[in-house]
Formats: sequence, structure tokens, C-alpha cells
Amino acid sequence: MTFTIVSLLPTLQNTNGDAQNSAVLAQRARWAGLEAEVVAVDDRSALPARVDAVVLGSGSDASLETSREALLGLHDELRQWGTEGVPILAVGTGWELLSWGIETGAGRSIEGLGILPGRAVPRDGRVTGDLVVKSPLVGTLVGFENHARDYVGAEGSPLGRVRSGAGNGRDSGQEGVVMGAVFGTHLHGPVLAKNPEFADHLLGIMAARAGLSYAPGARATEVDGYAAAARAAQLRAAGVEASAV
Repeated sequence: MTFTIVSLLPTLQNTNGDAQNSAVLAQRARWAGLEAEVVAVDDRSALPARVDAVVLGSGSDASLETSREALLGLHDELRQWGTEGVPILAVGTGWELLSWGIETGAGRSIEGLGILPGRAVPRDGRVTGDLVVKSPLVGTLVGFENHARDYVGAEGSPLGRVRSGAGNGRDSGQEGVVMGAVFGTHLHGPVLAKNPEFADHLLGIMAARAGLSYAPGARATEVDGYAAAARAAQLRAAGVEASAV
């Protein structure tokens, strides 16, 4: 079989290269001896017959309503995937659009698709910089955060605890949200390239659903050494000791 990884709205939701998380999943699957392809989907008519994972990147606030309209056409599919355990990774505004809703700094309120609990609300000033998170699912995660909104209402299901950075904000000490196999995060990078353990976690879910086993290939092990060096440098820059995470 061939794993089919859907990259949702890559022309609108890819301002930080987050749509490339789909390419990371596909390449690591191939390194493990599994066939995989990435299918770009900008509207329902482009959906493949089989979907093994979904990646939704981050976009600009200017495209929020356009992206929301496009996602509404996929609302039933998104709910079905979430219910069936298809891994969905949503980053930045892509995550916010899957929430209960978004309140912008300009006083607008945009209704979300309600796939994930919580909502995005304005914060006092944009936060940018390194973000380090300790996740009970995939260990230490590193990335870059760049957002003008906090995320509230999902305190019981975070991706992890913040070790450095703002994360969801409002002094919650938390980052991201998880519901089943649906993951929302502020981590840019792309997050799966910087954190191969997270990518392998998603691939493990994909393989299990297909009745297969997944183990990283030899090439992945080699590349992960480069990722580890980059992560160590980011931890130092963030003032976090590797031994503490």
C-alpha cells in the first residue's frame, strides 16, 4: 500500500513552511521502506480516495476568512478523520481555524470549525522567539513561535509544558492541544523536521491504522543526528539545559 498524506490549503497556509511537515512524513516513511505520497488539497474536489495523515500549516491573518471558507467544504471529512484516528497536525492559524473560534485584535470574531477545544484570543503584543516544550507523548520539542494570540479553553489536553517561551500564554505554562490523534501547536520549524520523534509518533499511528509496523530507517537515523545538533543549539540559545529536559 501507499500512505497518502494530505497537505491542506498549501497555497494559503504555508507562511512558515509548515506545509512541508507533510514532506517530512512522506520521506521518513520512504526511508523506512514504506511507499508514501503527498497530495495537495485546496478544495474538496482534490481529495484522494485514501487519507492516512493530514497536515494544515499556518497562514496570515489576511487569509483567515478565505481559508475558513475552504475548510468548511471539508468539515465533514475533518470530523470523520478525527473520529477515526487519522493523524492531523495543525500549526499556527491552521490550528486556530480548527478551534472553537478566533478573536482578532481588530475586534473581529471568526467562527472555527470546532474540531479542537479552545479558542484563540488577542494577547498584549506579538510573541516571537524560541519555544521549548516538554511533551509526555514525544519528549522535548523545539521550534519557533510567532503569534499575536493566546489560546484558552483547552487546559486539560495540552501537547506539553513550556520550558522556554510563551506557548498558549495567559500564564498557563502549556503549549498546544491534543485530542485523539489531532494535534495543534504554535511550533514552527517545520516542527517535524526539527523534532523527528514527533514525526515518528505520527508515522507509528499511521502504520498501526494500516496494520503495519513502523521503525525509522537507516537514513533517518543519520539525518536525525543533524536534527539533534540543531536542537541542542536551539536549547542553548533558549537558555535551557539539555539535561533538564
